Amino acid sequence: MSSSALLLALLLVLVVALVAARFTYVAYRHPAAVQPMLVGLAAVTLMAMIVVAIVVR
Repeated sequence: MSSSALLLALLLVLVVALVAARFTYVAYRHPAAVQPMLVGLAAVTLMAMIVVAIVVR
């Protein structure tokens, strides 16, 4: 795997971790919004899995 692909994968992991942390914080502050955020988090996770599969190829 090239160094640019590794850098892209690392960047993707960091962005997904930041988004997950933001969702966790908002869910903690606003418990009524937990269900829509779980759907959003699932969408972000699915997108990250697809991008990582493409980068690893």
